[in-house]
Amino acid sequence: MKRNRMLRVLKFVPFAILLIAVLGFVVMGLWNWLTPTLFGWHPISFWQALGILLLSKILFGGFRGHAGRHMHWRARMMERWGHMTPEEREKFRHAMRGRCGSFGEAASEPKP
Repeated sequence: MKRNRMLRVLKFVPFAILLIAVLGFVVMGLWNWLTPTLFGWHPISFWQALGILLLSKILFGGFRGHAGRHMHWRARMMERWGHMTPEEREKFRHAMRGRCGSFGEAASEPKP
């Protein structure tokens, strides 16, 4: 079992290094293309681009790998919606219209 895990890690490492290098070159290219002409800033090197990439990871928490993990509320809401009676659904729609304005089928109704 440990051997299989080690093989998977060894297969992943070159792809991770390649991805980091490509992202570094993309950041460097975009920076050197945009910022000198827009703001008069100096071009950056590849290593500085990697530093900016790392800084953005630290500050903004990007590169999360699992897209949609933050959408767990949607699955819960769909489950709740499935358990509602038609009267409860209409009551919910009415309450949401009061908070968020018209949406869905009732969008053609005039606002009071």
